[in-house]
Order: sequence, then C-alpha cells, then structure tokens
Amino acid sequence: MSTQTTSSAHHRNVARRSDVCIVGNGAIAKTAALGLSQAGHSVTLLVPPARPDAPAAAGGEKPWDVRVYALNHTAHTLLSSLKVWGALDMARVAPVDAMDVQGDGEQGGHLGFDAFGAHAGALAWIVEDSNLNQALDAALRFAQNVETVTGRACRIVSGADNVEVELEDGKVLAAQLLVGADGRDSWVRGQCDIGIDYRSYHQRAIVANFSCEKPHHNVAYQWFTCKDGVIALLPLPGNQVSLVWSAPDTLADTIMGESLGELAIRLGEYADGKLGLLKPLQPEAVKAIPLALVRPHAVTAPRVALVGDAAHAVHPLAGHGMNLGFGDIIALLDTIAARDDHQGIGDERVLARYARARKEDVLLMQLATDGLERLFGANLEPVRVVRNLGLNLLDKLPLIKRRLIAHAMGR
Repeated sequence: MSTQTTSSAHHRNVARRSDVCIVGNGAIAKTAALGLSQAGHSVTLLVPPARPDAPAAAGGEKPWDVRVYALNHTAHTLLSSLKVWGALDMARVAPVDAMDVQGDGEQGGHLGFDAFGAHAGALAWIVEDSNLNQALDAALRFAQNVETVTGRACRIVSGADNVEVELEDGKVLAAQLLVGADGRDSWVRGQCDIGIDYRSYHQRAIVANFSCEKPHHNVAYQWFTCKDGVIALLPLPGNQVSLVWSAPDTLADTIMGESLGELAIRLGEYADGKLGLLKPLQPEAVKAIPLALVRPHAVTAPRVALVGDAAHAVHPLAGHGMNLGFGDIIALLDTIAARDDHQGIGDERVLARYARARKEDVLLMQLATDGLERLFGANLEPVRVVRNLGLNLLDKLPLIKRRLIAHAMGR
C-alpha cells in the first residue's frame, strides 16, 4: 500500500469525505456501517456493482436460502442493539434448542448440548443470509450519516491525516479509517501487503435444504465422519432442515453431479433414524463453497482495520465464521469509543488495541476448528477409538461441557 501523504492530492476528485470508509457488501460490512453510524461517525459504504440477479421464483412463498448462519448470543446482542434483530422475518428464524454430535464408525462417540443445561433460551438461531441482509438493508435506509457508493476500488493511498480509496472511474473517497469487510479474498488486505497463511482443506461446503419426515424439535445434528467429512443438519421452521456438508473434493464432485434426490438418499445413511425420510425443498437449489483456513499476518495496517472473513476464515464445522465477524465489530466499536480525546479513530494505537482485543478469541476458534478437522480427518483406527472415547468422556463432564457451550454461545 502506498504510504505517501495525501495532503498534496486534494486537487483530485474527492467525491466524499467521511470518518470511516467500509469496503464490502455482505452482512458484516453492513453491520459495521450501522454500528459506526449509530456511534456518531459518518460512514461511506463502498459496494461493487450489482451482478445480474437470478430470475425470481414465480408467485408463492419465497424459496429458502441455502446460505444460513447459526448466530450466537454475541450476534444476537449486537443486532438487537442496532435494532436489526427485530426487523428480521422471525417466521423464517429457527432457534437451536439442542445439539446432537455423533462420532464416526459403528461405536461412534456422542456429545449432546441443550439450552436448558446452558441456562439459556436458545443455544443459537438459524438465520438465512437473505433474511439478515434484508433487515440490514432496511436499517441502513434509515441510518444517519451513511452513504452507499457503488464502484470498484483500484488503489489505497494512506497518509498522516487520512486514507483515500481511488475508484476506477477516477473518484476518490477520503476517510480517517478504512475498514476491509470484503471477504476471504479481501482486496483491501492485498492492497495493504498483509501476508496470509493459507491452508486448503480440499473440501467444499455443500449447502441445500430439505423437508424431514420426523420433527427435528429444534435440534442441530452433526456427524463427524472420516471418509465423508463433517455433515450438519440445522433446524429451519417447520419440518425443514438446512444441510452444511463439508465434503472432501472428490466426494463433492460426485454429489454435485447427482440430483438432490440422490443427495437425500446419501444423507439417509446418517439421518434416517433421527429425521426420517428427507426430501429436497423446491425449487431445487444446491451450492458448493471451497473451504480453507486463512490467517492474515496482521488485521490492521496504517489507518486500516480488517473485519470478518477478511481478518480470518475458519472451517465451518463449528458454524462460527459469521459470529467471529460480529465479535470483530463489537471490539472495533469498543476500542474506538474508549480512545483518548486527542486520538482519531484511525490512530495506530487505537487500531493496535483492536488487534489485541481480537487476538485470543480468533486464535482459539482457529485452533479449535482446524484441530477438530485434522483429528476427525485422520483415518487411523487408534485415532478413531481415542476421538470417540473423547466425545463420550466430554459428554459426561458437565462442568467442561458448560464452559465449552458458554464460549460457543459467545458468553
């Protein structure tokens, strides 16, 4: 990233000056924009030009989104404080009242969590990506001091007093702080020359939705298998479930070449006893998302902070990628609010405190998800026996279970 001062560049076409410029168009970018604007800062939200949308389903009820999130109490608290949670279509949100985790093999271990044991109304809530984004868009339409700019950035110039984002059309956005919320392949991170440790899992997350013959009772089911990866069936309202199958690439290729009916038959090997016959929801929809661990060497640069997947991408087996991003936003808002009067919001000491505030939480989640993926991916019988014994032992240790679930819930 260029470190030249920007004071000499004022003759350029500065289209907008604000306290914060956020690059990104997902739920994390929008939530950051809302949070910072409600904290009294002017915000520019830079979004890429819209891609042509797929044709909408004709008439009837809106189809279920195959991208869903298991939002924990951290996310619930933040979205409630921003008046977004109440704007969700709650008829399309399912609470998770319990988790049922199975190990692999004939003598697979078992681990169970429930909201009652965790002294909570719910462990988490399953929310569609489209439901969350519609609620955020509605809130942003009423937000003070937020302007959305459509365009493609081509350069970042950081100076002593501000940071400027140059767009391909020649316009310039100037701010005191730039927030990169532009995903796992973050352009902002690349412009700042922040290196990454990258590990492909050689897996893809296959996501689709099904109706189930038996009621799910708001239980999230998860199977840790060695040969087939990690399979999760998450509750949706009614007798419906959302699949997140972290499948090895070769299996993912096979599944994506089959019909959803054939996928339902594959799932029956695991789910029949719990949920009965599964049937694809109409219209048929399935996606496959490549999985990787991405660990940036830093989450800040001069006048730049990274949030969400731009700051950390983890395996979805714990369902906490989105929750980590909401944790980033809370930490950024808190460190900016707690800064000394003489410090600007892009001050390097403020950003250093943000980085420190997130280090432990993110590292723990990276180690946990990566460690579990390695453990359950090892196809050795002694390892299989030990991990199943471990699941069974953990299930019988209520104190450790309560601490684990409290951490997962964001408490």
